[in-house]
Amino acid sequence: MKLLLHTCCGPCTLYPLKALCGMGIQAYGFFHNPNIHPFREYERRIEAMETVAGATGLPMQWDRTGYGLHYWMDELKNKTDPSERCPVCFRIRLEATAQTAVELGFKIFSTTLLYSRYQRHDIILETGRSVASLYGIDFFYHNFRTGWDEGIRLSKEMEIYRQPYCGCIFSEAERYQKRAARLARRLSSDSSEDIETRAP
Repeated sequence: MKLLLHTCCGPCTLYPLKALCGMGIQAYGFFHNPNIHPFREYERRIEAMETVAGATGLPMQWDRTGYGLHYWMDELKNKTDPSERCPVCFRIRLEATAQTAVELGFKIFSTTLLYSRYQRHDIILETGRSVASLYGIDFFYHNFRTGWDEGIRLSKEMEIYRQPYCGCIFSEAERYQKRAARLARRLSSDSSEDIETRAP
């Protein structure tokens, strides 16, 4: 069986690819992730995905639309809370995958998002099935999280870039909230002391 696999990044592709191979499924990769910001981060993740594809022999279909910051922001329509923005983001990427699958003649598709412990599998599954129904193909669900530790080990062995956040500017801000708060307090304190010292 052949399957079009949406790849969110290089590290998250390694275990799902191994698992699919073990099931006798031949995967073909598709990279469409307009949620990744800023551009340098987008570029680094593509480079990591190229490394993984080259090392594993994974055939890749690359998104031709390029860096999709403005498109992604327009689709969100100011939905910044994770409970609202993540389902929209899943749909953007899975719908593009399903559409590409149909264009390339695939009958089934899946996503490496199912590898992450930090993503809502229930929403991914619901979205995948909904999109699959819309395009007349099937969505393949498998809990790739069972190979979380193995995937980390494989990515470290390959020495590929391992990103510290999901991809979007909102997830980056959420990751560093505590550090940002500490910085704000320090700057506020430094400013007050500086003004008091220099005041006439």
